[in-house]
Amino acid sequence: MLRMEELPPYTAVVLAGGRAARLGGQAKPQLDVGGRTMLAAVLEAVADAAGRVVVGPPQPTAPDVVVVREDPPGGGPVAALRAGLRDVGTDVVAVLAGDLPFLTAALVAQLRSRLRGDGVLVVDDAGRDQLLLGVWRTAALRAAVGAPDGPTALHRALSGLDVDRHRPTVPPGAPAPWVDCDTPEELAAAREVAAHRHG
Repeated sequence: MLRMEELPPYTAVVLAGGRAARLGGQAKPQLDVGGRTMLAAVLEAVADAAGRVVVGPPQPTAPDVVVVREDPPGGGPVAALRAGLRDVGTDVVAVLAGDLPFLTAALVAQLRSRLRGDGVLVVDDAGRDQLLLGVWRTAALRAAVGAPDGPTALHRALSGLDVDRHRPTVPPGAPAPWVDCDTPEELAAAREVAAHRHG
C-alpha cells in the first residue's frame, strides 16, 4: 500500500445540491452538526486536495473552493458529477456527499491508497455501497457520466466500472463516517453524538 506522501494528487468533488424537504427545506449541507456545517466538515476532511469543487446552489464555503451548478439545477447526482468533473485537473478524484458530518481525512487517505481499478468506495455496516463516499480515476468517471443521454441513476452509470469496496473499521463508540442526515431524527442523533464527542 502506498504511503501518504506517495499518493497521487487528487481533487475533491462534493455534491451539495438539493434542499432537504424532510428537514424544513433548508440547504442540507449548511445544517450545523457539532459547531460547524456538514459541508465544512466534508471540506475539512479533504483539506489536502489539489482542488475542491462543490456542486450545488451558491452557498458559504472556504475562499479557495470552486462552486458550480449542475444542469439542470437539481438534476440529480449524475448531472452534478458531470458538472463537477469539468473543474477537475487531477487523474484522481474523491466524490463525496455534502452531508457527511463525521467524514475524516484518514478515511479519504485509506480510499486513495486502495485505488487499484476505476474506483474504490465505502461499504457501510449493512453492506450497502456508499456511492458518494469514494475515490475514482477521473477519466473512467468522466466516461461513465459524460453522456447527457446516459443513465440518470448513479448506480447504473457506474455499473460498468471496475470498482473495489472498502469496509472501514469504526472504533467502538465512534460515529460511522458514512452517517448522513436525511431526516430530523438522523440530524438530531448526529448532533447528539457530536455534542458528546466535543463535550
